[in-house]
Amino acid sequence: MTREAKPYYLESLEDRYPRWAVRSVYTGVNSFISIFLMAIIAYNTHAPFVFPSLGPTAFLLFYTPLAAASAPHNTLVGHLIGLLAGWFSLAVTGLLAVPPDLEKIDWQRILACAIALGLTCGLMPIFQAAHPPAGATTLIVSLGLIRTPEHLLIMMVAVFVIVLQGFVINRAAGLPYPMWRKRAQNAPPDD
Repeated sequence: MTREAKPYYLESLEDRYPRWAVRSVYTGVNSFISIFLMAIIAYNTHAPFVFPSLGPTAFLLFYTPLAAASAPHNTLVGHLIGLLAGWFSLAVTGLLAVPPDLEKIDWQRILACAIALGLTCGLMPIFQAAHPPAGATTLIVSLGLIRTPEHLLIMMVAVFVIVLQGFVINRAAGLPYPMWRKRAQNAPPDD
């Protein structure tokens, strides 16, 4: 049995208004809402619920919500790989307890950054979890900007919360945003 394809709300708007304008407003407004909510959580908890790589993650979630890199699997697993690779790089270079110093980067820190990014970029394809912002996440950790286990856990919770926001907002807009992975082209929709 085949289902008749229905247009998404965004597609309906794109029929009446320029596509670039609809995408721009949708991406900008929803990214604003998502990061604003994350910043309120950070403000109230005094915890790192906002960090630089959430910005490009929000952009992907709302500008290309149906792309594989925007799927919950890619976003969550990609950032998890980045966090773990960054922490591992600090551990093997002896920098876990060393505070960050962005003005005087030494060879240990250079090595930590290279290890972290190399592992992140090498592991994401293995786990079929390509998510470019995870490259920034791993550098945040390997530079020592966020390095305690508690803060790493908070970062992962923040990624989960922004994925949840993306899911709710994209589904509310009528987009078939995936539950976990991007659906194959010929697979039936998951209503």
